[in-house]
Amino acid sequence: MEFFRKTLDPVLALAAIAVLDIFLFLLLGAWTVGGGETMMTGLVAKAVLGEEQLVRIPFWNVVFPVHGDYWKIYISLGMFFGAFVGAVLSKEFYWRMPRHASEWLLITIGGLLMGIGIRIAYICNVSTFFGLMPEMNMGGYLAMSGIIAGAWVGSLIYKRILEA
Repeated sequence: MEFFRKTLDPVLALAAIAVLDIFLFLLLGAWTVGGGETMMTGLVAKAVLGEEQLVRIPFWNVVFPVHGDYWKIYISLGMFFGAFVGAVLSKEFYWRMPRHASEWLLITIGGLLMGIGIRIAYICNVSTFFGLMPEMNMGGYLAMSGIIAGAWVGSLIYKRILEA
């Protein structure tokens, strides 16, 4: 599959993303990918705890009622499936596991901080990049600046711990 081995022209790719984003916004509204993962978590919680226990939690009862036909679930699953297929077809798919307990700790803390940030902002990094920035939204540019700064600081911490 030669298509997956070559790099697309960035200008063409970003123009296509911007045009598709306009149609997505017109058809469905703002894209908040964190909602898909949140709903999947709610469905798992519903399966484990049961309907009676889940409705006692205000977040799942009032803010984010759980139902399986929430469209953002399928966008999230599509991104995962598309990335997996692209990696396999380009022969770039490898299983990578952290070697040290400190790496697992850093990954866990980083994931928790990202999850907290998504819940506070009620958006996520993917939708900020593909949604807010092409719409020339100042909040998107501020969020992306924070994401880049956080990634830089995190990489410095990660590098320092691994070198120790």
